[in-house]
Amino acid sequence: MKIFIIGAGKMGSWLVEELCFDHDVAVFDVNPSHMKHFINIKRFINLEEVREFNPDLLINCVNLQITEKVFDQVIPMISEKCIIADIASVKNGLADYYRNSGRRFVSTHPMFGPTFGNVRNLSSENAIIIKESDDEGKKFFHDLFDRVKLNIYEYTFEEHDRITAYSLSTPFASSLVFAACMKKIDAPGTTFRKHMEIARGLLSEDDYLVSEILFNPYTLKQVESINQQLSYLTHIIKDRDYDEMVKFLEKLRENIK
Repeated sequence: MKIFIIGAGKMGSWLVEELCFDHDVAVFDVNPSHMKHFINIKRFINLEEVREFNPDLLINCVNLQITEKVFDQVIPMISEKCIIADIASVKNGLADYYRNSGRRFVSTHPMFGPTFGNVRNLSSENAIIIKESDDEGKKFFHDLFDRVKLNIYEYTFEEHDRITAYSLSTPFASSLVFAACMKKIDAPGTTFRKHMEIARGLLSEDDYLVSEILFNPYTLKQVESINQQLSYLTHIIKDRDYDEMVKFLEKLRENIK
C-alpha cells in the first residue's frame, strides 16, 4: 500500500518506523530536519509532491489545531479512492468534517502516547478505532495495532470523547493541580519524584493538545468530580476524622482494584 504521512512528530515518526518496511511510505513535515533519520521512505519537501505519489492512504499526524486545515490543503491533491485518516486525541468536530467531506476515512487514537508509553513494548497499551470508519481503513489499523500487540477497542466518535474525558482529562487535571502547587524541595520522596516525572512529561506536550483534551465537552463533569472529592478530603483533614479517613481510603482501594 502507498501511504502518505503528514507530520513527523512523536506519533507520526512512530507510524513511519512501523510501516516503512511493509509499505511504500512517503512523509512530509514543515520542518525537514524531523525527517532526517528515517530510512526506506520518500521525504517530501513540498506537499504538491503527493500528486505524483498518488497514495492509497493519507494519515494526518499534525497538531490537533490544524488537522482540518491540513486535510483541506491535501485532499484536492489526492485521488477520491484514497482513504484519509487521523490519530487525533480529541474527535470533537471531526465526525462532521468527515461527513461533509464525502471521503472514505478512518479515525484512530493510539492511547499510549510516546511521552509515557514504551513503544518497544506496547502489550499493556490500548488503541481506539472509531466505529464509523471505512471497513478497509479499520482493517488496516486493526492489523497494524494487532501486530504491535496493542489492545484494540472500537467506539463511536461520541463514545471516544466520553472515554478520553475520563481516561485523559482526569489525570491531566490532577497533574496540572500538582504542578500548580509545586515548590522546590531538597529531599523529595519516591512518590513525589514519580508525580514530578508525570507532570514534566505532560507539560512537555503541545499547549493546544493539552487545552483541547481539557476542553473536551465531557471534561467539565470529571473536573467537578475531582473538586467534590477534594472538598470531601479537606473536610476529613480539618476534622482529623480518622474513622472517616479509613472509610475514604477503603473506597479508593475498591475503586482501583
